[in-house]
Amino acid sequence: MKHWLMLGLASLFLLTVACAKAPTDKLAAAEQAVNDARTAGASTYMTEDFAKLEGLVANAKKEIAEEEGKIAFLRDYEKAEQLLASAKADAAKLAIEAAKKKEEAKVAAVQAQQAAQASVKTTQELVAKAPVGKDRAAVEAIKADAEGLAASLTEVQAAIDGGDYLAAQTKAKAIQDKSQAVAKEIQDALAKVGGAKGKKGKAGK
Repeated sequence: MKHWLMLGLASLFLLTVACAKAPTDKLAAAEQAVNDARTAGASTYMTEDFAKLEGLVANAKKEIAEEEGKIAFLRDYEKAEQLLASAKADAAKLAIEAAKKKEEAKVAAVQAQQAAQASVKTTQELVAKAPVGKDRAAVEAIKADAEGLAASLTEVQAAIDGGDYLAAQTKAKAIQDKSQAVAKEIQDALAKVGGAKGKKGKAGK
């Protein structure tokens, strides 16, 4: 009797294991969670954490593939399911954190844009005062630089509109730095003209 009972239990165990199926639904859910995290900006604003997240899903897929290569009643997807559960949970947390960082980057991008706009405006005002004399060609070149800076501000706005806030910050900072350099050129030129006029005035006396 015990012998038959043991055989029956063994058969039931083998049947149960044999019915183990690949966790395709859990894999799909985990992949969707990863995509949601990517959409929230995790791949851009939390690159290392996002890479680890993708690694979890990749390892789960590897586990599933290895189990599917085994004889049916030897398959065990428990490890793969654990990896997928971790990936799904981590992805949800990452999406929330990434959304916060993305919003912070947006605020920083707008601030950088405003700083660049103010710098360009100051430069344009100085350009209007730029002395025109023997160095007409140099002044025209400076004016062209100022006009180019004003035009490039549209690229910053385009980056912001496209949600690429890090690029917007980089572009805005470059415009601000270039604008300040152009402004210094004009200020140096004005100082030279002012110094020359002062010397002429003294010589006349």
